Amino acid sequence: MSRETALPLGDAAARPGDADTQHEYLLRGHGPNAGTGVLLIHGLTGTPNEMRLLAKGLHRAGFTVLAVQLAGHCGTQDDLVATRWQDWHASVQRGADRLAMVTGGRLVACGLSMGAVLALALAADRPAQVAGVVALSPTFRYDGWSMPAYTRLSFLLPLFRMLGIGRRRVFMEQPPYGIKDAALRERVVAQMQSGDSAAAGLPGNPWWSVIEMRALAAHVRRRLDAVRSPCLVLHARHDDIASAANAQAIVQGVRYAPVELVLLDDSYHMITIDRERRAVVARTVAFAEHVARGGTP
Repeated sequence: MSRETALPLGDAAARPGDADTQHEYLLRGHGPNAGTGVLLIHGLTGTPNEMRLLAKGLHRAGFTVLAVQLAGHCGTQDDLVATRWQDWHASVQRGADRLAMVTGGRLVACGLSMGAVLALALAADRPAQVAGVVALSPTFRYDGWSMPAYTRLSFLLPLFRMLGIGRRRVFMEQPPYGIKDAALRERVVAQMQSGDSAAAGLPGNPWWSVIEMRALAAHVRRRLDAVRSPCLVLHARHDDIASAANAQAIVQGVRYAPVELVLLDDSYHMITIDRERRAVVARTVAFAEHVARGGTP
């Protein structure tokens, strides 16, 4: 559940011919921060484009940035349904390896929505490589105030899949689509309806993909105490898709590393593009700079 307006690729570096990576972009750093990589991870049904503004802000500060494309994304619904959460996790690991080849050093894992959960998974698996985690609107469950009542029955979805039911069914997103800024929301909705999934993602969440997202969330929540990297958690107080309780789960679950929680008052779920996007960029850059200097944020 992640959206962004399409922006030019600029100096992005993609891998032509590979459907799973062709929408990734690499921004090579400069100055003293160039040796610190920042891995940006989009959300379920989203695209690397939703991380574009944050990527530009980090790159201006000198960081080397790679926005990864998760397996099955930027294509059709069938492409997404054919993947499991382990495939998404493998995409993140591959991105971390690619980024390390460029910087030769440790990295900050930064994810939005389900991407934040994947960033935590990487930190738990690779404590020696991940020097810090930025969790933006972390989503372990869809429990925001705009979510339809029927989504509370999503715990039944594994049974449906076992019976072969629901492969083509989706949870359609509802207004305000994670965006408080009305003008921006109008533009994003137009893109969602255009059918270009590489620009704005899919307009709904396939049932079977939600099953995988729930399995990923359960796996990561069980392993939060394995995270040894300092964490910055940014979450909208009135998030329409995932309540602030999702952010509190990180504060409570990460017991062996410092966690800073920042609640935003003038945004909804898509904090990377909504009204407080500049504050999100500034906080993320400051955190990454502390990590680059070897300090504890």
